Amino acid sequence: MRYVDGVTTKKKISVIGLGTWQFGSQEWGYGAAYAASEAPAIVRRARELGVTFFDTAEVYAFGRGERILGGALREAGAGGTAIVATKLFPVLPVAPVVEQRAVASANRLGIRQIDLYQVHQPNPLVSDSSTMRGMAALQRVGLVDTIGVSNYSLQRWQAAEEALGAPVLSNQVRFSLLHPQAERDLLPYAVKNDRLIIAYSPLAQGLLSGRYTREHPPPSRVRAMNSLFLPENLDAARPVLNVLRDVAAAHDASPAQVALAWVIRHPNVVAIPGASSLAQLESNVAAADIALTEEEAHALTTAADAFEPARGARSAVTALLRGSLRRS
Repeated sequence: MRYVDGVTTKKKISVIGLGTWQFGSQEWGYGAAYAASEAPAIVRRARELGVTFFDTAEVYAFGRGERILGGALREAGAGGTAIVATKLFPVLPVAPVVEQRAVASANRLGIRQIDLYQVHQPNPLVSDSSTMRGMAALQRVGLVDTIGVSNYSLQRWQAAEEALGAPVLSNQVRFSLLHPQAERDLLPYAVKNDRLIIAYSPLAQGLLSGRYTREHPPPSRVRAMNSLFLPENLDAARPVLNVLRDVAAAHDASPAQVALAWVIRHPNVVAIPGASSLAQLESNVAAADIALTEEEAHALTTAADAFEPARGARSAVTALLRGSLRRS
């Protein structure tokens, strides 16, 4: 395992972390058996492989995701080296609510201090001044170590820092070959200011694994409602997948591993793919050992830049719904 350079924290941040949206969430279709056996086994193996960063949120399965992760970390004997990151769902993110929700999350996780507490989404009606007052209070009493945000623009991230009067360590955003927008301004800001980009959906919800095609669409409801998995978008992604396969062959790796290697090739980035099995976890972690050449990275970026997905059209939503109904 490699660890993130250029970001000052109490604990080392592995470049590959573990996203746990699927823990306890029925929409992924894993069920109770996964939560009871597979999830703890995945967390335990992640720790054995040097993974230190574990991300969850209070909204994941309405708190059950936090309980499952907390129990799994205790079972794994994570000790003081694991970084537990969770997120506040900002329905009314005023200071008293922020403080109450953090206490609830810590209790569900079974920990005395949340290593990284993040605002899950920017609230368009509530300014960060009130939210960050709550965050500052949590830091003063020691319930929270560091503060982060998620899905924030650069301007709003900077405004949050101004409101906090201290660094907002991280911004968790969608970042992958097919969603490279963080490269434009968020990543340069992070590198310049000792901040962290947390890359969620680094495999574009599995599209970059190469497993899905027009003829073999994804079975899960989450993916079925993602416009990336429209038949025309699966077709449009083929050139990107072809380059991924070519690069993967040169490294005796999989397309998914190369896609992850492209993400974590950037400085100040931790990728947090999910894992439905031990084999998938081990494959994700192995991506940390892949060193892409400049030519390979350029070829991947060039192919991805040419990808133009269909987005947001009413016909797209209709097609997704029809596909979901056919598979149900």
